[in-house]
Amino acid sequence: MSKSKNKKIYDSKPPFLILLTGICIAFFIKFFVFDILRIQGTSMEPKFSDGKFVLLNKLAYGLCKPFGGSLIFSWESPKEDDVVIYLYQDHYVIKRCVATEGAPLEYSTERGYTLLVGEKLIPLTEKQFHLIKNSNAVPEGTILAIGDNYNSSVDSRDYGFIPVKNVIGKILCK
Repeated sequence: MSKSKNKKIYDSKPPFLILLTGICIAFFIKFFVFDILRIQGTSMEPKFSDGKFVLLNKLAYGLCKPFGGSLIFSWESPKEDDVVIYLYQDHYVIKRCVATEGAPLEYSTERGYTLLVGEKLIPLTEKQFHLIKNSNAVPEGTILAIGDNYNSSVDSRDYGFIPVKNVIGKILCK
């Protein structure tokens, strides 16, 4: 008797409802929790190579808009050395956070144009130098995000500091 009772309970849920529930859960996870992205370009080499896939934690810093490039609200800010994703000119960009708000920035022109952030000496072109040289520290609510491959990276040195609200997640692994 208990077998037929269990069978009736199982039969009462249509298979398409189970499938629909699974699809909804998968979409929720993709839009709000995790995403798998493919690296395009060489700006983060050698750690992240062109064509490789990475796992993005969308909940690392806050709740991200599902089809936007910013956070609805945040509970944490990127930390130095985090590899982050943000939207720039309608493209997802992967860069390393090299400095957070308030971090002092020192510039030098003694042996080419350079930027000193903590212990990191970052090369600059003349154009990059003139773009950011007036900032003695990373402005409030922003980060300095730079690719690991300095020579082939278009990053904060070229377009300025990144608002923290535009950082949509943190790379967990490759």
